[in-house]
Amino acid sequence: MAKDLSLQIFDVEAVASAYVLRYDEFAAGSYVHMHSHRMGHLNYTPHGTMRIDTAEAHFLAPPQYGVWIPPQVEHNCHVQHAALYRSFYVQPQLCAELPQKACMLRISPIVRSILADFAQRDVRVPESAADLRLAQVMVDQLCQARLENSFLPQAQSPALQAVLAGLRAEPGSRQSMADWAAQVHLTERTLARHCQQELGMGLAEWRQRLRHLCAVDALGEGKTVQEIAFDLGYSTASAFIAMFQRETGMTPEQFRRDMALSG
Repeated sequence: MAKDLSLQIFDVEAVASAYVLRYDEFAAGSYVHMHSHRMGHLNYTPHGTMRIDTAEAHFLAPPQYGVWIPPQVEHNCHVQHAALYRSFYVQPQLCAELPQKACMLRISPIVRSILADFAQRDVRVPESAADLRLAQVMVDQLCQARLENSFLPQAQSPALQAVLAGLRAEPGSRQSMADWAAQVHLTERTLARHCQQELGMGLAEWRQRLRHLCAVDALGEGKTVQEIAFDLGYSTASAFIAMFQRETGMTPEQFRRDMALSG
């Protein structure tokens, strides 16, 4: 059952510290309605996927990405499957070098390690000289992080929207580009052009990203690698493992063990 966390929104209005950290565990279906904070903040889950929407953009972030929300930007949050949640708040006057629009940032191993260390020690407000240095390294790393407009971009044209909706409904579909083009009454070349113009990538890459997101959630649910591979349309488990390793840098079982350690 979906759980509305709107009443638990973290209030940073009275916080005077330069940096603040928050740690939560969100149950499946948890969501928070539109709200904003005085401070800018990074939203991150070390496993599972997280959806955050603003008035201008929609973000669906796997574990290797975080969503940066600048000060005063309204946003909501939805977690389809149970996930750990980490956030790092920065005072407005320290956000000048950080992105001025909501965006996805690639999470570096350094940022991931610092967040894990703070969480393990339950550091909510960095106060010691050493912790303040770590927090500043976090900011430096976020300033240098690779920006991603969207991990799974959306379509504008009705025809491509129909194709993407079909893939979301059945991520394991093995229909070819030609099959999808015929289904929406387009030529294969026209559909390919729509993909490049609207998504910035081909349909095959978009589908692989979708399958990666589905795999992350399925691993969190405890499904076996073989089950996930079959559900996502892979003919062999090894083909699925190769895709997952390209996306995350680790095998599905390594990722699952990492999730257990993160918890």
